[in-house]
Amino acid sequence: MKYDYLVVGSGLYGAIFAHEARVHGKSVLVVDKRPNIAGNIYTENIEGINVHKYGAHIFHTNNKKVWNYITQFAEFNRFTNSPVANYKGELYSLPFNMYTFNKMWGVVTPEEAAQKIEEQKREAHIIEPKNLEEQAISLVGTDIYEKLIKGYTEKQWGRPCSELPAFIIKRLPVRFTFDNNYFNALYQGIPIGGYTRLVQNMLEGIEVRLQEDYLEDREHWNGLADQVIYTGPVDAYFDYCFGTLEYRSVRFETELLDQINFQGNAAVNYTDRETPYTRIIEHKWFEFGKDEKGEDLPKTVISREYSSEWKKGDEPYYPVNDTKNNTLYEKYKKLADKEEKVIFGGRLGEYRYYDMDAVIAGSLKLCRKIFGEN
Repeated sequence: MKYDYLVVGSGLYGAIFAHEARVHGKSVLVVDKRPNIAGNIYTENIEGINVHKYGAHIFHTNNKKVWNYITQFAEFNRFTNSPVANYKGELYSLPFNMYTFNKMWGVVTPEEAAQKIEEQKREAHIIEPKNLEEQAISLVGTDIYEKLIKGYTEKQWGRPCSELPAFIIKRLPVRFTFDNNYFNALYQGIPIGGYTRLVQNMLEGIEVRLQEDYLEDREHWNGLADQVIYTGPVDAYFDYCFGTLEYRSVRFETELLDQINFQGNAAVNYTDRETPYTRIIEHKWFEFGKDEKGEDLPKTVISREYSSEWKKGDEPYYPVNDTKNNTLYEKYKKLADKEEKVIFGGRLGEYRYYDMDAVIAGSLKLCRKIFGEN
């Protein structure tokens, strides 16, 4: 059978395109090299707990159109992301807010907190931040940077903060209120029943073939469709002809524990440099510790998250969008733009650090371009 579209990858970008293509009367085949759909948002049900297999994903957006679109595939709960920072046994609120400032300095009023940050910023002689370290100090001062940002970020990215671009931390929430919601988003939550079910609903009625590696036999796969939507790594598509783009990868140690409550929060970040993992996720708290019937779950699942440098064979998670890698990506993009049959999209296909709502918006933009308004 000849299809109108072959979609490579069943994450959000690919699944949305496949869904919209089917809605518009097109025939679609989706292939994925993993044994499961949903890409990095895949959730696995363990003892009634929806475990975020490839790391915590909390949906948040200010884009009402994106929110209305995604919520047609699942009902979302009211989960609010309020992570905790653990620095050598000291617990601090993330996002950085008045709880954090009070614990760090004993200040009580927003004015006192702002004065403390301004004082530390002046002492660091930062006028225009040139890297992540300077950006962080200009936002929250040296004390918070040293205790709650530096070690965590260097573990996460495998580089000194002084060598990382400032933009990575520009979205860091800093508030002179007691608002404990990490995201400044009008719409947020977790799909009830997990992300895998959400993607299943998107792909309903669409042929999906799992454990199929498109790049191993692209001629065969390309022959099955008129157009290809490719959401894998762009450098891999071109056999790394200009060299390898750099990513950060993540490794998880996941445990099922015969106890009700391990840490009392979905995410606890370990911000000292010595603790080898960056954070511990306790998955049941994404859905308030209850199963779908509203019953308390008697067990818990935790995942220790380790960040590592990507090498071939690892799952690429975060593009390292520094100057060197962005320059290299532009070479690949020129090749990608010349491909008549293949369209590149998503985090890996476009080598961009996208939040989920940006991935959805990007896929819908492509759909509008091809199929008209959605």
